[in-house]
Amino acid sequence: MTSRSLASLADAAPTVFWTDRADAPPVTDPVPDGASADLVIVGGGFTGLWAAIQAKQDDPGADVLLLEGRHAGYGASGRNGGFLSESLTHGLGHGKARWPTEFPRLIELGRRNLAEIAKTVADHGIEADLRLVGKTTFALAPHHLGELESLAALHTSLGDRVTLLDADAARADVCSPTYLGGLRIHESGGLVDPAALLYGLVRLADALGVRRFDGSPVAGLRRSGSALRLSVGTGTVHAGRVLVATNAFPSPLRRIRPYVLPVYDHVLVTEPLSDAQWSSIGWAERQGLTDNGNQFHYYRPTADGRILWGGYDAIYHFGGRVDASYEQRDATHQLLARQFFATFPQLEGVRFTHRWGGVIDSTSRFTPIFGTAHGGRVAYAVGYTGLGVASSRFGARVALDLLRGAPSELTELAMVRRRGVPFPPEPLRWPVVALTRHQMIRADENGGRRGAWLRLLDHFGVGFDS
Repeated sequence: MTSRSLASLADAAPTVFWTDRADAPPVTDPVPDGASADLVIVGGGFTGLWAAIQAKQDDPGADVLLLEGRHAGYGASGRNGGFLSESLTHGLGHGKARWPTEFPRLIELGRRNLAEIAKTVADHGIEADLRLVGKTTFALAPHHLGELESLAALHTSLGDRVTLLDADAARADVCSPTYLGGLRIHESGGLVDPAALLYGLVRLADALGVRRFDGSPVAGLRRSGSALRLSVGTGTVHAGRVLVATNAFPSPLRRIRPYVLPVYDHVLVTEPLSDAQWSSIGWAERQGLTDNGNQFHYYRPTADGRILWGGYDAIYHFGGRVDASYEQRDATHQLLARQFFATFPQLEGVRFTHRWGGVIDSTSRFTPIFGTAHGGRVAYAVGYTGLGVASSRFGARVALDLLRGAPSELTELAMVRRRGVPFPPEPLRWPVVALTRHQMIRADENGGRRGAWLRLLDHFGVGFDS
């Protein structure tokens, strides 16, 4: 770590940039003992809010109660990079390989899902800086170029407008000496202010009559005759049906915990750049950017002219522990700062104003898992593996359909009917994750060639990602 890079972090507040604002919805009181509802949703992030909103839109007379363990925006929904993806399958290549017969349908559903998000934002006047500007993925190593060519062909076959960039074209678009080429995906996906979107959904849920309670973590869930009983800090809540949307946080439905791996991702945000600094980079379309390694960065501009820079280091803590103390990790933030200036040396001297981390709910198949419990009275959608800003709406729709108990176009999908492979229990889980992470780094350093361990995981369609 150079002294200059270290100095760039000296004034960075250990605070999430998106939620460092004054317009958050007021924190509500905890749920009272003995409360009851037709539908109780556990988790007040994107999945829980989309579920509550869609449940009330389906049936305005339904009594919907939403329980949030802390407050709106505390978890991943308020901490992410603000990328919107059409993909429901953690990328096109993964989706085509894992669900080849359903792949065209999954593409259509993903596009429809993103269009519905944009429509909700427009119809309800949610000012979330939503821009469907696509993204660019850059090649940082020679083997990335062939991978991007294959990805370009797949996008083109699906009707997407893409442009392959050689090194000169890539650097003309966004000026970095690290770029060897790139793939510009012009319209598929985009960017959003995630906290503004979340707060807008909170206010929409309130307007629809959803009863929300903050500070109400659910510790247990069991059947009680024809109903369900949820144990919270204030006592007991009774429900006809329950939708679990806890994601990376420990679920009251213990059967799904082995399928979810909590990993920590970290982010930096710069001070606003001057016009001259922006001119030195280019980046005229202000699209989202990523690089193409197994360990990759994601970065994007903010509405007030900063750069958000995150990713690369996915950190798993023994036992799958989720703890606020893990949100600040000096070694990772220093690594990110060094990598930022290697990518944009012309920005030497820029300082970071915010640094944070957050927990992501990864699964072995990189996509959410869905299912029911307690005779169909409980449904869940968890495990978005870093792409939940948009796909959480789809997950909420799937879980609501599952609670109805009747087949739908979504519940019949193989992606919904099968959960994938659980992670091994501790003490085996930690060394398996460490080995996998080490082998992914080694593959990046070895021209993309995947060793025997990664090839074995590929054969079974499992892995580890953020």
